[in-house]
Amino acid sequence: MDYFIIASLTCAGLYFHWWLFVRIKRWADRDLALSLAGTDAAKKAFMLQRLAEAKASKVKRRELHGWLERAAADYQAS
Repeated sequence: MDYFIIASLTCAGLYFHWWLFVRIKRWADRDLALSLAGTDAAKKAFMLQRLAEAKASKVKRRELHGWLERAAADYQAS
C-alpha cells in the first residue's frame, strides 16, 4: 500500500510540473506576441492571430521570435 501511495503521488507531481511548464511556455509566447504589438489593439489581435498561425504551422520555439518580428513588420507595411 505504501508503494501505491508513493507511485501515485510521484505521477501526480510529475503531471503537475509538466502542466505548469506547458502553461508557462504558452504565457511566454503570448506575452512575446503582445509585446511586439505595442499598445495598438488592432495590432494585438493581429499578432495573436499570427501566433496561432505559427503554432498551427509548427514553427519551432527558437524560430518563433524572428517569425513574430517579421509578422509585426508585415503589419506595419499594410
